[in-house]
Amino acid sequence: MDEGLISRHLVEPTDGSAGPLLRIAEDRLMPGAGYGAHHHADVDVVAVVLAGSLAHGWGGRATLRAGDVGILRAGAGLVHDEVAGADGAHVLQTYLRTAAAGQEPGHRVVRWSAVAARGWVDLGRPDARLWVARVQAEDTVAVPAGLRVVATREEVWAAPAATTGEGRITGPATVCVWQLDRARPLWAVD
Repeated sequence: MDEGLISRHLVEPTDGSAGPLLRIAEDRLMPGAGYGAHHHADVDVVAVVLAGSLAHGWGGRATLRAGDVGILRAGAGLVHDEVAGADGAHVLQTYLRTAAAGQEPGHRVVRWSAVAARGWVDLGRPDARLWVARVQAEDTVAVPAGLRVVATREEVWAAPAATTGEGRITGPATVCVWQLDRARPLWAVD
């Protein structure tokens, strides 16, 4: 990893209790900092850009901006890098065990739109769903049940376990809600 990167793990179940979820990390990158070229296989990495921008270097150079969601399906394996733009980057990176091993790698970006400031992101897998909302100052939104990650200007926090029922969040904030198939996966460690 490059200098200029601060990474903090918010959730990291090692026992399979969160189904396909391996880790959720909060990453802060200084301008021009990156992760360095690294390998992934049989994992999906879902990046939600909270602030700044992040250039993804694999299969073309897609630049993600605040509110965008990048979905990297590593499949049988790939080497890639991500580098922060001129304003740096603040990113939530979620790692999910692949739903089907050995597939072709792929990457796509779901662009944020002020018209659709909240809603479900199609991850193309049956065992994990992601809901994202960018809540403006003084606005309050109803949030669906699930594992919640909330990012405000001051802090980022995750609920320690999946919550039940709807809740309400007042902005400014970015909210991610993960609904995960909680069936214990075969790879889980006792």
